[in-house]
Amino acid sequence: MATVTLRDIVKIYGEFVAIKGVDLDIEDGTFVVLVGPSGCGKSTILRMIAGLETISHGELRIGDKLVNDLPSRDRGISMVFQSYALYPHMSVKDNLGFGLRISGVPKTEIERRRAEAATMLGLSPYMDRRPSQLSGGQRQRVAIGRAMVREPQVFLFDEPLSNLDAKLRNQTRIEIKKLQRQLGATVVFVTHDQVEAMTLADRIVVLDDGRVAQIGTPLEVFERPANLFVAGFMGSPSMNFIAGEIGAGPVIKAAGLEIPVPPGRFNLPAAGTPVVLGVRPEDIVPEGHGTRPELGADFIAAVNFAEMLGNESLLFADFGDTEIVARMQHPRALEPNQNLKFRIDGARVHVFDKQNQNSLLR
Repeated sequence: MATVTLRDIVKIYGEFVAIKGVDLDIEDGTFVVLVGPSGCGKSTILRMIAGLETISHGELRIGDKLVNDLPSRDRGISMVFQSYALYPHMSVKDNLGFGLRISGVPKTEIERRRAEAATMLGLSPYMDRRPSQLSGGQRQRVAIGRAMVREPQVFLFDEPLSNLDAKLRNQTRIEIKKLQRQLGATVVFVTHDQVEAMTLADRIVVLDDGRVAQIGTPLEVFERPANLFVAGFMGSPSMNFIAGEIGAGPVIKAAGLEIPVPPGRFNLPAAGTPVVLGVRPEDIVPEGHGTRPELGADFIAAVNFAEMLGNESLLFADFGDTEIVARMQHPRALEPNQNLKFRIDGARVHVFDKQNQNSLLR
């Protein structure tokens, strides 16, 4: 396997700058997920690593080799596409071996690699079937197997799970992670789904409008988002954002409440400075549903809507001029517009600079 290094990578289409100077170090054997909304540039970066897009400026290295102008076939990469891209007229066996055969790999070596991939991916019973005779999950495993048999230095995945139903997507996600650990593979995985990013990644790269917004472990990105964009993108449902200002002492004032925060947790500006308060749904605790936070502030609000999810409910209520979402554990039925008492966990809130939108966490 190999490292992948991007230095000041820029991609320009005519007058449109799609990628605006990206620096990224992907260590050998790590699972890196590029995540962000549609149009943020994640697939463009992946395609530049693959050699399917030219690089307008900057340097791209795989291992110690500069590969800016190297053809895809010589980069030591394998790519798994969203559409699987299998040959419909070929059997699973032939799909797995076709790329090796046209590359001149000896027949005995093709058989060895194909058998190993089929065993690891559970494809041995389906080797004589064609793609049309397989389920979506089985076709995806064939696409992964075709990438595996090339024994690449780097695996590239371009939203490979988006065509699967929810249950199969979860199952395949686990299989991909297990496979990566077995192989010790370097993986670059593109998705717009932040749940996929959180569950698969060793490191997450959050992209926003062609720039890197934050790089970190899943826990770092979730617990310490660098700015409003990352805070709003990572997490489901999204973080609640409420206009506020700095109070006297370590206190945030919002919608008539004074919410105490831990001393020394934030670099707070002077009292009266406008800020944006960020609170995740799980940190707005309905009375009687979850542990009552010691540090915090209480308020009463009418529940506009309750979304029942089985083991929990999402409660939508007004907090001042803002509709917020709270997470209720062990849910119960609620009357329309029923008043509930909530407590905001002051030890878990986030505070952002209103002007530059950066986090004020120390």
